Amino acid sequence: QVQLVESGGGSVQAGGSLRLSCAVSGYTSTKYCMGWIRQAPGKEREGVAALHPDSGFTFYANSVKGRFTISQDNAKNTIYLQMNSLKLEDTAMYVCAAGGSSCLTSRTYPSWGQGTQVTVSS
Repeated sequence: QVQLVESGGGSVQAGGSLRLSCAVSGYTSTKYCMGWIRQAPGKEREGVAALHPDSGFTFYANSVKGRFTISQDNAKNTIYLQMNSLKLEDTAMYVCAAGGSSCLTSRTYPSWGQGTQVTVSS
Protein backbone atom coordinates (compact mmCIF):
# COMPACT_ATOMS: atom_id res chain seq x y z
CA GLN A 1 0.00 0.00 0.00
CA VAL A 2 0.95 3.60 -0.52
CA GLN A 3 1.29 5.83 2.52
CA LEU A 4 1.25 9.60 2.17
CA VAL A 5 1.96 11.94 5.08
CA GLU A 6 1.74 15.70 4.63
CA SER A 7 3.42 18.39 6.66
CA GLY A 8 4.22 22.08 6.45
CA GLY A 9 0.81 23.66 6.73
CA GLY A 10 0.02 26.54 9.00
CA SER A 11 -1.29 30.08 9.22
CA VAL A 12 0.23 32.83 7.11
CA GLN A 13 -0.66 36.33 6.04
CA ALA A 14 -1.72 37.09 2.51
CA GLY A 15 1.31 37.48 0.31
CA GLY A 16 3.34 35.01 2.34
CA SER A 17 4.75 31.61 1.45
CA LEU A 18 4.62 28.04 2.65
CA ARG A 19 6.19 24.80 1.49
CA LEU A 20 4.22 21.64 1.95
CA SER A 21 5.88 18.24 2.03
CA CYS A 22 4.47 14.81 1.32
CA ALA A 23 6.44 11.81 2.52
CA VAL A 24 5.75 8.81 0.31
CA SER A 25 6.18 5.16 1.23
CA GLY A 26 5.22 2.07 -0.66
CA TYR A 27 5.23 1.68 -4.41
CA THR A 28 3.89 4.36 -6.71
CA SER A 29 3.96 3.91 -10.45
CA THR A 30 5.81 6.56 -12.39
CA LYS A 31 3.18 6.23 -15.12
CA TYR A 32 0.64 7.96 -12.89
CA CYS A 33 0.55 11.41 -11.39
CA MET A 34 1.40 12.64 -7.96
CA GLY A 35 -0.74 15.58 -6.97
CA TRP A 36 -1.86 18.12 -4.44
CA ILE A 37 -5.58 18.54 -3.98
CA ARG A 38 -7.31 21.09 -1.80
CA GLN A 39 -10.72 21.24 -0.23
CA ALA A 40 -12.36 24.12 1.56
CA PRO A 41 -15.76 24.24 3.27
CA GLY A 42 -18.56 24.69 0.78
CA LYS A 43 -16.30 24.19 -2.22
CA GLU A 44 -15.58 21.30 -4.54
CA ARG A 45 -12.27 19.56 -4.30
CA GLU A 46 -9.74 21.17 -6.60
CA GLY A 47 -6.61 19.59 -8.00
CA VAL A 48 -4.13 22.45 -7.76
CA ALA A 49 -0.87 20.87 -8.88
CA ALA A 50 0.34 17.56 -10.25
CA LEU A 51 3.51 15.92 -11.49
CA HIS A 52 3.84 13.08 -13.99
CA PRO A 53 7.12 11.37 -13.06
CA ASP A 54 7.87 9.57 -16.35
CA SER A 55 7.68 12.73 -18.42
CA GLY A 56 8.48 15.34 -15.80
CA PHE A 57 5.43 17.30 -16.88
CA THR A 58 3.76 19.48 -14.30
CA PHE A 59 0.18 20.67 -14.25
CA TYR A 60 -1.45 23.54 -12.41
CA ALA A 61 -4.91 24.85 -11.89
CA ASN A 62 -5.39 28.31 -13.32
CA SER A 63 -6.10 29.60 -9.84
CA VAL A 64 -2.54 28.86 -8.68
CA LYS A 65 -0.53 29.04 -11.90
CA GLY A 66 2.52 31.21 -11.49
CA ARG A 67 2.35 31.07 -7.70
CA PHE A 68 2.64 27.37 -6.81
CA THR A 69 5.34 24.90 -7.83
CA ILE A 70 5.23 21.13 -7.45
CA SER A 71 8.47 19.17 -7.29
CA GLN A 72 9.85 15.87 -6.11
CA ASP A 73 12.98 14.60 -4.42
CA ASN A 74 13.30 10.97 -5.43
CA ALA A 75 16.13 10.26 -3.00
CA LYS A 76 13.96 11.39 -0.10
CA ASN A 77 10.72 9.97 -1.49
CA THR A 78 9.11 13.34 -0.98
CA ILE A 79 6.78 15.55 -3.01
CA TYR A 80 6.72 19.28 -2.36
CA LEU A 81 4.33 22.10 -3.01
CA GLN A 82 5.93 25.53 -2.84
CA MET A 83 3.21 28.13 -2.39
CA ASN A 84 4.06 31.79 -2.91
CA SER A 85 1.99 34.96 -2.96
CA LEU A 86 -0.71 33.28 -0.95
CA LYS A 87 -4.23 34.64 -1.14
CA LEU A 88 -7.20 34.39 1.18
CA GLU A 89 -8.89 32.04 -1.26
CA ASP A 90 -6.00 29.58 -0.93
CA THR A 91 -7.24 28.69 2.55
CA ALA A 92 -8.01 24.97 2.47
CA MET A 93 -7.01 21.52 3.57
CA TYR A 94 -4.23 20.42 1.25
CA VAL A 95 -4.04 16.71 0.55
CA CYS A 96 -1.29 14.76 -1.16
CA ALA A 97 -2.46 12.07 -3.57
CA ALA A 98 -0.88 9.35 -5.69
CA GLY A 99 -1.85 7.24 -8.66
CA GLY A 100 -3.89 9.77 -10.59
CA SER A 101 -4.93 8.77 -14.08
CA SER A 102 -6.04 12.32 -14.88
CA CYS A 103 -3.54 14.53 -13.19
CA LEU A 104 -5.70 17.39 -11.94
CA THR A 105 -8.88 15.39 -11.45
CA SER A 106 -9.15 14.46 -7.80
CA ARG A 107 -11.60 11.59 -8.26
CA THR A 108 -9.03 9.65 -10.32
CA TYR A 109 -6.60 9.34 -7.41
CA PRO A 110 -6.83 6.09 -5.43
CA SER A 111 -4.35 7.01 -2.68
CA TRP A 112 -4.69 9.97 -0.35
CA GLY A 113 -2.98 11.43 2.66
CA GLN A 114 -4.77 12.92 5.64
CA GLY A 115 -4.08 16.50 4.68
CA THR A 116 -2.47 19.57 6.17
CA GLN A 117 -4.35 22.78 6.84
CA VAL A 118 -3.33 26.07 5.22
CA THR A 119 -4.98 29.22 6.51
CA VAL A 120 -4.31 32.58 4.89
CA SER A 121 -5.32 35.73 6.72
CA SER A 122 -5.49 39.37 5.72
